[in-house]
Amino acid sequence: MDWKIFLDLVVSILLIATIGYAVMLNQRLTQLRKNRDDLAKIIVSFNEATVRAESSIPKLRKAAEDAGMSLQERVEKAQSLRDDLAFMIERADTMANRLENGVRSARTEVRAPAAAKDTPRVSNGNGNSPERPSQNSRAATVAAAAAASELDVDERSEAERELLRALQSMR
Repeated sequence: MDWKIFLDLVVSILLIATIGYAVMLNQRLTQLRKNRDDLAKIIVSFNEATVRAESSIPKLRKAAEDAGMSLQERVEKAQSLRDDLAFMIERADTMANRLENGVRSARTEVRAPAAAKDTPRVSNGNGNSPERPSQNSRAATVAAAAAASELDVDERSEAERELLRALQSMR
């Protein structure tokens, strides 16, 4: 009989352990079912987000293409303006050089007669003194320069004229 009681006790201890394990397993299964419902909700919302993202991809591509085309148009316009400005700068440099050369030549013309007035007349051997440039030739030179500058003004574009006016107003 000892054996039977001992075996009954061992079986009952094992049954108690099994019942305890089953209760713990039941609790975990309950949590898993609860978490499975939450997981299903998360999966559904993830699928919805995926569908929205997929549907917005063509819209984003279209927006990117539109922005790219707009940017390309602006770049082309900027390049055109840059080329125009480079041309205008080149023309302005040319005009500035012409003006500078005109000023230099006018200064040398003014200095040369002044220097001729200050220099004493030297006889050329026959009793006559060498002639200084006449007032008429200087006036003709100035008139020719003015006529040339008037011709240049007619040939200039409106932008060049505006640039010259701006430069003159800066003086």
